Amino acid sequence: MHATRAIASGPGDVPTSPIAPRELLARLEKVGKSFSNRVEALRSVDLEIRRGEFLSLLGPSGCGKSTILRLLAGLTNPSLGYINWLSTSHDLGFVFQEPTLMPWANVFDNVWLPLRLGGQSRKTARPKVEEALAKVGLSGFDCAYPRELSGGMKMRVSIARALVTRPALLLMDEPFAALDEITRTKLNDDLVALKCELDATVVFVTHSVFESVYLSDRIVVMAPRPGRVVAEVNVPAPLPRNEDYRLGHAYAELCRETSRALHSAMSAEPGQERVG
Repeated sequence: MHATRAIASGPGDVPTSPIAPRELLARLEKVGKSFSNRVEALRSVDLEIRRGEFLSLLGPSGCGKSTILRLLAGLTNPSLGYINWLSTSHDLGFVFQEPTLMPWANVFDNVWLPLRLGGQSRKTARPKVEEALAKVGLSGFDCAYPRELSGGMKMRVSIARALVTRPALLLMDEPFAALDEITRTKLNDDLVALKCELDATVVFVTHSVFESVYLSDRIVVMAPRPGRVVAEVNVPAPLPRNEDYRLGHAYAELCRETSRALHSAMSAEPGQERVG
């Protein structure tokens, strides 16, 4: 398995330290997924998810990153292999690439939706909805409608909706890909802070090397179809992180290493597994 070395800090760097072992939450073992059109999306994927970590799945389009999220969410089943949940509770929230808000409903009702589907009245759900909105910086916007919100605010509503049930596992499928760079950077910062506050487990799909290195404890690099895990990069810088980390030597070096791993993944032959 590939892992980065500890990188010495330079001026302006955030000190780094080895990542302590975490309890396993789930394990994918030899997972394969094929569709009815004979497309093989995943082949023999071995992947561990550890409680409380921020894990990014990095790779090109069509490498099965989103398929892994759908498997974890129970939206589809493996064709081969299995997912072993090592916890009695694996409740989860899902944030899609698009906010997928109900345009006819206000912010409160959009965030209330999963609780309402679970049988909770508006009155019972109100404290939880208001808490979720506060966590994403949208207190006071409960009566606003999606058409009145910016793209970044819509995504915050989507995240609040995923958090309102207080899930142990948060699955995020390229949630910031369609946003401008300034908004995306701000939401990256807010997501890191929110993850630290909640001590949640996050599995995050991205195409961005820079985003993955900024957000993650661990980056899994995947090769094109059929999707395979071909490399893994550990990010030892402690959370939370800030602009000092983005400007530091350790971040730049990890971005280079992750970029090299992604470049190698693009040319990996089927059957090639993790490097290292």
